Amino acid sequence: MTDTIQESVTIPADGVELEGELAVPEGATGLVLFAHGSGSSRKSPRNTFVAEVLRDHGLGTLLFDLLTEEEDREYETRFDIDLLTGRLLAATAWLRDRKDTRDLKLGYFGSSTGAAAALRAAADRGDDAGAVVSRGGRVDLASERLEDVSAATLFIVGGADTQVLELNREAFGRLRGTKELEVVEGAGHLFEGEGELEAVADTAAAWFETHLT
Repeated sequence: MTDTIQESVTIPADGVELEGELAVPEGATGLVLFAHGSGSSRKSPRNTFVAEVLRDHGLGTLLFDLLTEEEDREYETRFDIDLLTGRLLAATAWLRDRKDTRDLKLGYFGSSTGAAAALRAAADRGDDAGAVVSRGGRVDLASERLEDVSAATLFIVGGADTQVLELNREAFGRLRGTKELEVVEGAGHLFEGEGELEAVADTAAAWFETHLT
């Protein structure tokens, strides 16, 4: 079994400190930053599960809070995509400054509103972002930057999440690079059915393995 170096970290951004968990398996060539959705945090059980699967595939992960506890109490702040994107970019720059992570290929995994931040961050980072995966993402909130995304992009949406699925189909058509839209039949927005989250994790792991190694 591959050894994994895990540590609790504090990431400086916009004059605040964001708590996170960094885990990098020995020999990893890629690292995935997680951008959680509104009302969630680095402790999101769904993202934690996906991160475990990614690490089993030899990929590093960074789960961190996009907002402080005080900021998260404000409903408007949870949907401030510019702010969330800035936090994700700050975490990216922080990883690039670390000796142990600066040479790893980076990807983003975004859920719900976090997917919009992931896409915007990927657009800003250009070729430095190798891949993006969106799970039930509000990708429409990144509509003005979709054509600037060069990272290989995968949208995963539940078939029963009809409104978000339609938004994803519209956004998908505006992406110019390598892209796929994966529909998990019968799944709702939270992928709570038997085997649904496992399908998300396995599909995401395969995508990142392909594009970050």
